[in-house]
Amino acid sequence: MDPADQDAKDFSDASFGGGLRARFSIFHLSPIIAAGVGIELISMLSETHTFQDRTTGLLVEQQTEQDYFRLYLGPEIGPRGPGFFRPHVAAHIAYVNYGISTDIVVPDDVNRENEIRQNLRSLHRSAVGYDLDAGADLNFGVWFLEGGARYAKSFNVPQQLGDGAVTVHPGYFQIYAGVGMNFAY
Repeated sequence: MDPADQDAKDFSDASFGGGLRARFSIFHLSPIIAAGVGIELISMLSETHTFQDRTTGLLVEQQTEQDYFRLYLGPEIGPRGPGFFRPHVAAHIAYVNYGISTDIVVPDDVNRENEIRQNLRSLHRSAVGYDLDAGADLNFGVWFLEGGARYAKSFNVPQQLGDGAVTVHPGYFQIYAGVGMNFAY
């Protein structure tokens, strides 16, 4: 998962995670339209911002750790069935939970173990979002290989800079690959 806009880039870098996804045929439309549901959990890499405290002149670090959980549901359009190459596009709505922990650290230049660390905040915030997805799978009968790309956007998530700061609306670009199993045609 890679930050796709400035709100996301300010506090995270490219990250890795995992998830599960299922597609269910919709009766009469089953050869083309399916319902997709999935979950994903991504541990975002830590981000450190360094600044100088105006009062003391000390070099201070703001260290931010984040995790990102998403549960999504929506329509997927593309051929299902016995074909070998099966492209699809999708649009999902999502429940998103951001976990954010922020520490302020005053490092000790001589011995890093003597740093002064204060946890400013650890919180989880729920938000809503959406994603747009395009991908394809290579069908080998019972199992298939799948890959694609997704743009995921979330709304009203917490700002890491503390009380009074504006909320952010991050967007992420995801590249995914997986192995799947066909239960029925």
